Amino acid sequence: MQGADKGSAGELVGESLRIGIVRARYNEPITQKLAAACLAELDRLEVDEGDIKHVTVPGALEIAVALRAMAESGDFDALIALGCIIRGETYHFELVANESGAGITRVTLDHGIPIANAILTVEDEAQAWARAVDNGRNAARVAVEMANLLEDLT
Repeated sequence: MQGADKGSAGELVGESLRIGIVRARYNEPITQKLAAACLAELDRLEVDEGDIKHVTVPGALEIAVALRAMAESGDFDALIALGCIIRGETYHFELVANESGAGITRVTLDHGIPIANAILTVEDEAQAWARAVDNGRNAARVAVEMANLLEDLT
């Protein structure tokens, strides 16, 4: 193989990439913060604003179905899931966290499209706020890197 393998170096150039974002509205102030950090990082990585489609769904369990629709459209190079699940007093936290993650993984594997999963699963609101910016930014970076890697591999 000639030249550098840009995918293995983690290429973070988003020019000409098409990115879909699905954001849960549940815990909305936190998910808006995730989205703002994600969008700012996509801009920094040169993803054109016109190449980003950002939709919202009610909660984390609905994210996978919207991601599946985006994946099936063939219009995107990578997808991003944004949400926030805060532990409560019941088993519901585990159910939502596990099922939303499993749904995202299924879409990724069934459709061969990278999905950056930035659904926060935290003990309390303070932990969510502490992680929102970094996780939003990292989701953008993962989406761009994986889109470039898959382009190199196919």
